[in-house]
Amino acid sequence: MTKEILLAGFGGQGILFAGKLLAYFALLDGKEVSWLPSYGPAMRGGTCNCSVCIDDDHIGSPMVLKPDVLFVMNQPSYDKFIGTVKTGGIAIIDETLVKRGVGREDISYHYIQATKLALDNGLKGMANIIMLGKLLNETDITAGENIQKAMEKSIPLHKVQLIELNMKALELGKNN
Repeated sequence: MTKEILLAGFGGQGILFAGKLLAYFALLDGKEVSWLPSYGPAMRGGTCNCSVCIDDDHIGSPMVLKPDVLFVMNQPSYDKFIGTVKTGGIAIIDETLVKRGVGREDISYHYIQATKLALDNGLKGMANIIMLGKLLNETDITAGENIQKAMEKSIPLHKVQLIELNMKALELGKNN
């Protein structure tokens, strides 16, 4: 069964990196994956989103138009994409930057103060990973057995010291 995830926020929030990690998690679980980034002309501060498809079989299209899961880190992205989530879907929301508005009754909402938690725990710039931990906790997208390997694969060698901090951020998201 295909799981379609849309990650969205501002450029510079690590949206594409979070999507890449999610794809690696599933790939190492033996799933078929696609990762399709999309960003506006001004990378930092501009709009940014990423489509990730995960399946046991072949993936027909990398485009995510009606996500099963919406991972959203800012108000403009919430406003733009909340209406696209499939009935029965899930929204993972950074409530530090997204106001709780009138919600849909046909999807479930999971709020986390990811940006605040990152700052409060000395993990500046890792709200995206905290959000990813929340996503993994609230879904059955991946078993999560290969998370450490995926981190090692995704983080460049010259930033190897960040693996431990990213794992801490991921656990923080899972536990909140």
